[in-house]
Amino acid sequence: MVERPWGRHALPAPFTAPAGCKIGEVWFDPPAELSQLLVKYIFTSEALSVQVHPSDDQAPGQGKEECWLVIAADPGARLGVGFTRDIPPEAMRAAALDGSIEHLLEWHPVAAGDFFHIPPGTVHAIGPGIGLIEVQQNSDVTYRLYDYGRPRELHLDQGMKVARGEPYRRESHCRVPGSGSVTLVDGPRFRLDRLDGTGDARLAARYGERPLLVIPVSGSVRLAGETVGPGQCALAPALAALDPEPGAKLLIAQPA
Repeated sequence: MVERPWGRHALPAPFTAPAGCKIGEVWFDPPAELSQLLVKYIFTSEALSVQVHPSDDQAPGQGKEECWLVIAADPGARLGVGFTRDIPPEAMRAAALDGSIEHLLEWHPVAAGDFFHIPPGTVHAIGPGIGLIEVQQNSDVTYRLYDYGRPRELHLDQGMKVARGEPYRRESHCRVPGSGSVTLVDGPRFRLDRLDGTGDARLAARYGERPLLVIPVSGSVRLAGETVGPGQCALAPALAALDPEPGAKLLIAQPA
């Protein structure tokens, strides 16, 4: 667990913050077999910075494609993803400098079950009152464009080179259905599915006999003699190694 000034004292189950601590993140160290991917939980009581990430083409070996599955949200909670209209670079830079970029973002009301794929170049921000699972390329390159007056470094020159001043693609957002397996991300850098049950021939072909990460959302899964439940992340040698309990819902991820 990682303390953050913008974290939360009260966390959604199964997490419990130590007394007096504001926990903002829970990280899982990437296993050596899948060092390309990073999984973490994020919990917010304040708005996070408006930011953007480069692609591997723009920053070789440091690109960051990521995605969010909302697991808890206070009433009125929102995620800022993309802009309400096309914004030219000079207008975006000016808005970042005067703080109005916050109001140019498209703020999406969210609830548990909302999913957002965030390709590199997408300007985004996480609002307060949200708990989510983030799956991303294992990169720490973030270009902050606006930070609500906090005394942290901004990266306008780098950010302007990679930021896309455009609305968010609707097909990159969905409400995850209550049942059934569903593909959430299909590349270019990783694949991600919500698994309901043991999977099918389509998923078996998609993931093959290759290692994958498993993140239980509800219910538990047996793996190599161990039980893995919500709030955990585990490495599986292959999809066939998973033995989920009836009704369990799992995220599974693998480099593309």
